[in-house]
Amino acid sequence: MIVLHQFSPNWGLPNASPFCMKLETYLRMAEIPHTLVYEDTLDKAPKKKMPYIEDGDRKIGDSNLVIEYLIGKYGDRTDEHLSPSDRGISLAMRRMIDENLYWCMVYSRWMDESGWAITKPAYFGTLPPVLKQILPGILRKGVQKNLDAHGMGRHSDGEIYSIGSRDLVALSGFLSDKPFFFGDRPTLLDAAAHATVRNFLDVPIEGPLKQKAHQLENLVSFSNRMTERFYPG
Repeated sequence: MIVLHQFSPNWGLPNASPFCMKLETYLRMAEIPHTLVYEDTLDKAPKKKMPYIEDGDRKIGDSNLVIEYLIGKYGDRTDEHLSPSDRGISLAMRRMIDENLYWCMVYSRWMDESGWAITKPAYFGTLPPVLKQILPGILRKGVQKNLDAHGMGRHSDGEIYSIGSRDLVALSGFLSDKPFFFGDRPTLLDAAAHATVRNFLDVPIEGPLKQKAHQLENLVSFSNRMTERFYPG
């Protein structure tokens, strides 16, 4: 039995981390038996980040590496019908989501003052008083360093939100009027896109990226379709 370790749910989402939510969605899509363990410290995580899985005595971190491991063990249950061309497109789109759009989301939550005003109590509100005063600022500085190292943090607010909006428009354009990105069957790209889009639609942080996501009606319908199918009730 696969044990999926991830952050505790927040804001009414299955997970406020798109990487955690992507992996949980994939496990549901691939119908791989699993149990969930929620933990909000990274002490036991093999790469010091969430999510990770335990499979017997093995621990595997990083959502993409976990999925590769699961495909190797259980077979490709989501993308086996895709052509080599479609697989290339899927990988490129997932890289855009994970390596670009995600960092726009991080900026909106951690560095934009209006987003931080909502993120800080949601993530740190249950800490003991002393830690609540110290830890958020320390972690925020670490996030800023990561954003700067990536390059996203070196842009202005307007530039970052323009970058993220173009990524959302690209997803919407590729989805077009299809129920899922490659037709009638959801694939790994659908899991990745749903996890990120839902994290814009439902998180109570108002701003250009949430506004853009809601304007793209086919993305909203797609994400609702994924929720109804894989997170009923």
